[in-house]
Amino acid sequence: MKICIYGAGAIGGLIAGRLAQAGNEVSVVARGANLTAIRAKGLRVAHEGKEFSVKIKADDKPSRLGAQDAVIVAVKGQGMGQVADTIAPLLGPATSIVTAMNGLPWWFFDRLDFGGGKLRLESLDPGGKLERAMPTERIVGCVVHLAASTPEPGLVQHSMGKRLILGEPGGKNTARTQDLEDALKGAGFEAVASGFIEKDFWVKLLGNISVNPVAALTLSTCDRLLLDPYAKAYMIAIMRECLAIGRAVGVDADIDPEARLDMARHLGAFKPSTLQDLEAGKSLEIDGLLTGTLEVARRAGVPAPFTESLAGLARLRAESSGQYR
Repeated sequence: MKICIYGAGAIGGLIAGRLAQAGNEVSVVARGANLTAIRAKGLRVAHEGKEFSVKIKADDKPSRLGAQDAVIVAVKGQGMGQVADTIAPLLGPATSIVTAMNGLPWWFFDRLDFGGGKLRLESLDPGGKLERAMPTERIVGCVVHLAASTPEPGLVQHSMGKRLILGEPGGKNTARTQDLEDALKGAGFEAVASGFIEKDFWVKLLGNISVNPVAALTLSTCDRLLLDPYAKAYMIAIMRECLAIGRAVGVDADIDPEARLDMARHLGAFKPSTLQDLEAGKSLEIDGLLTGTLEVARRAGVPAPFTESLAGLARLRAESSGQYR
């Protein structure tokens, strides 16, 4: 397949590197030092003491890369506006758009009964800009269950996990999903198709909405958070609110918070992405994780005081260092 990865950070870089190694025609949209390093030395991927490098086309202007079979968008929610402004040259008549992101995607309600398919999350897609640039009929959702980081420009450190869950909004999967599943399996990922991708996003959200912001506020790795009884209890309270919000809109994650924390426990002394971004001075993923979820809570009439307190604390912490607007 001809695949462009829009955003060559930890997750995007890992997917790009393995797809290219498997023989796909891969390009990446990258910027700054990362772009310079990829052009000079190739995209490098390290895992379990081994490293490989692939030479791929990299550019900061999507218009130079041409139409693709698929575009995998691996950009955090706060960067999606720029994606919407520049993605058009990558899209041919049948191009699939894969959203590999944390939190809630802007298209989350487009195929759900709640809201009759007309509910737009204003906090995630103000004015419908993303929806116009990336219409739902092109979308394949991707829920990422792996851990990676970028210790230096052009280098991705793959820590653990290979699971990627794919599915089209509303569960009506087509050849788009099958083609991507085949390509990702061929690149060594544990790619599986889901009949209800919205549920898989909500299961992932349970951990992201609690562990990620708390890790950033406390500068703590996953293992330390789970060892502290007060921090753990706070995160479980947030998860219970998140479960109730999902059920109110017809998306039951159907998982016990303790079992969800077990998924994080396997990461060990890992820094969640929000903590990595805080330490790197990058903007923080607050709206996609917290603000969007609280908008859903308000629309569904579900109280969420613990989640609101976390949103306020995370927002003020990020504002104080210029990492959230």
